[in-house]
Amino acid sequence: MAPSRIHRLTLTHFRNYRAAGLETAADMVALVGPNGAGKTNCIEAISFLSPGRGLRRATLEDVADNQGDGSWAVSAQVEGALGLATLGTGIDAPRPDSSAGRRCRIDREPVGSASAFGDHVRMVWLTPAMDGLFMGAASERRRFFDRLVLAIDSEHSSRINALERSLRSRNRLLETRNYDDHWCDAIERETAELAVAVAATRGQTAARLTGMLNARAQASAFPSAQIALDGWMENALLTETATSVEDRYRQILRDNRPRDAIAGRTTDGPHLTDLQVVYAPKSMPAREASTGEQKALLIGLVLAHATLVAEMTGIVPLLLLDEVVAHLDPNRRAALFEELKTLGAQVWLTGADPAAFAEIGADGEVFDVESGRVSARRQAATLNPTVSGRD
Repeated sequence: MAPSRIHRLTLTHFRNYRAAGLETAADMVALVGPNGAGKTNCIEAISFLSPGRGLRRATLEDVADNQGDGSWAVSAQVEGALGLATLGTGIDAPRPDSSAGRRCRIDREPVGSASAFGDHVRMVWLTPAMDGLFMGAASERRRFFDRLVLAIDSEHSSRINALERSLRSRNRLLETRNYDDHWCDAIERETAELAVAVAATRGQTAARLTGMLNARAQASAFPSAQIALDGWMENALLTETATSVEDRYRQILRDNRPRDAIAGRTTDGPHLTDLQVVYAPKSMPAREASTGEQKALLIGLVLAHATLVAEMTGIVPLLLLDEVVAHLDPNRRAALFEELKTLGAQVWLTGADPAAFAEIGADGEVFDVESGRVSARRQAATLNPTVSGRD
């Protein structure tokens, strides 16, 4: 399998980085520094080398250096499924007569969208914002799961965006007092096709991820999860043909027109699907587990997903783990590093305490981050005398 690795990263006017860069050959890259120094900004920049809006879901304008002209750029030399390549993305300085559009390049040649980056590199990430996933709204879990799907199928976000546009078109049409039934039929036909495509990809991913979680249950130091999609369409597609499900949804949309017109939204469909997660060791809903159990469960879920991405795509994904190790006890932290090494991925980690990364080994590299500057520290194995003194 081809691992996704970054050898050189360059940031220009990205958040608090006016101009910064680093080079590394390490399997584990730790970014260490005080709060607000820019550690998360750095891995967020990396996340823009994949489809979507990055790990913070920021707008293109929001990530620009507020002291610059509104433009920003991220570039990386990556080693991936197609060998060495230079990926770049960013926006030009906005003009009064136009909005900023994202530019994407591979080896300096323009490409249509960030989906093309998926041929070279895949990414999986875990951030503190996900800690409340099991307690939060269904929309957050749905977005989380769609991100898991996207790491496997780089066109998934394009289908979701198309579905959302189609739903908005239907909603606007229903706002018209005397809307045209023929126009509504046409929009609902498109909506049903897109909905089934989105639901089918989700269902397939959920089934395969379930198999991976079951296979890892006894081999991982992190608790296993049982997952299921709470959406009638995803579940129907497990036993019914796509055509029959599409026909059924089209009829539902037609029957629901009066209700949806009053509600101002489409009240049925995969845009409302939820992800149900059970803490397997105790057979209880994840939302009822303790904070520590939820954190460990989430880590186990992300590790299982990363393994699945590697198996299904042939590309070992890049892992971005923001402030993960700080909340783990020494034993579980060591277990995490060991599982990451077994996966064979390049991993980018952030944290405030350099001692937390002492056990990532001689293959690790630690960088100091301070006020938008990044500088190489030293091999991680030298951070702790008890580690560097081992045979």
